[in-house]
Amino acid sequence: MKRIQYACIEKTIHFQLKEDVAHDIAVSAVKREVEAYKKSLIQKRIKHKICEETVQEDGSVIIKVKTQYNSHPTGDYMD
Repeated sequence: MKRIQYACIEKTIHFQLKEDVAHDIAVSAVKREVEAYKKSLIQKRIKHKICEETVQEDGSVIIKVKTQYNSHPTGDYMD
């Protein structure tokens, strides 16, 4: 018999600029989208750790985040 002791998902998410709008509007939209994503993790009470957040030259954002898998314990993944 096997049981999951600890579980975590590591994601790399690229928040890209929309191409059909002006650059400054697209950059501000990406910033809002990133903040909305972070707030949604908190509101859903998902254990998470943002490992890295990088703003690219074009204004897009890449986030590396570890999130809890279902309701399994995360062990030392979040340390």
